[in-house]
Amino acid sequence: MGGFLRFPLHSIYHAAKFGIEGWSEGMSFELGLHNIGIKTVAPGGIDTDFLGRSLDKALHIAYTELEDKLFSITNAMMDAAAKAEDIATVVFEAATDGKDQIRYVAGEDANTMYKRRNEIGNEVFRKEIRKQILGN
Repeated sequence: MGGFLRFPLHSIYHAAKFGIEGWSEGMSFELGLHNIGIKTVAPGGIDTDFLGRSLDKALHIAYTELEDKLFSITNAMMDAAAKAEDIATVVFEAATDGKDQIRYVAGEDANTMYKRRNEIGNEVFRKEIRKQILGN
């Protein structure tokens, strides 16, 4: 989801995901000339130990309040995370369905956020996230 949904304090992560989304779409044109498809799977939270072993807090006091807010939201999101098996089902579908479709959104939380963003548009969604996390 990081390729089309953004959150504070994850700028580098999102930049990498945006790059993959753009690269995949561009490559779909190039590879399509040779009947080769390309797929991306955009999962939401996955029920693993990712948060416990992969996210470090910044050490600068200017970010403490924002981090605390963001981590509390992230922890709540992980309570609704999909099982790895559910994500694997979507990966299998993407690999075998033969569709000319690049993006597959996986997980109930991811589909809910993706649908919401598409309903209200990128800018309104960005402002909604900002208000939810930053309060303004």
